Amino acid sequence: MTSRTRLLWAAVALVIVGGAAGLYWFQPWKLFTDSTVNEALPAVVPTTVAPSSSAAPVPVPQNVLLATGSLISHEHESSGEVRLIRLADGRVQLTLENLATSEGPDLRVWLSNAPVIEGEAGWHVFDDDRYVELGALKANHGNQVYDVPAGTDLTGLDSVTIWCKRFSVSFAAAALAKV
Repeated sequence: MTSRTRLLWAAVALVIVGGAAGLYWFQPWKLFTDSTVNEALPAVVPTTVAPSSSAAPVPVPQNVLLATGSLISHEHESSGEVRLIRLADGRVQLTLENLATSEGPDLRVWLSNAPVIEGEAGWHVFDDDRYVELGALKANHGNQVYDVPAGTDLTGLDSVTIWCKRFSVSFAAAALAKV
């Protein structure tokens, strides 16, 4: 085999390995796929039960809305509403409602203390300081519920991001306004 043939085979091997690595890393097919999840969202409705006597109504433990916000687009066009809810049993959940965003590799849902900044300036700020990962994004469309880990100090965690862990970039974010 001549050195020119060896060089050609080495180049072909490099292109194949590089192409396979690129496909794994960027997952370009996700630009053309969608998935939807529609989980039951916790209700936030004041409820009382009237006792059998004429005494005042007895308050029933209820879910309490702690904060709410609307997603803004960052790296990818996105929309939806975010709610942080303390359930009657004491657990805290974050809901993504009417979510619409793009598929992507390694997308996560984070509570963060980073400010929500519009435009490219806001794409990379969420991993700079304190954040709590709630889990992998379940789908890029629909209604989703994420449990906040028990014992999480919510103080200062006043933003949410859909974070692409692989490329360290925010797909979308919402500032949480306390209720």
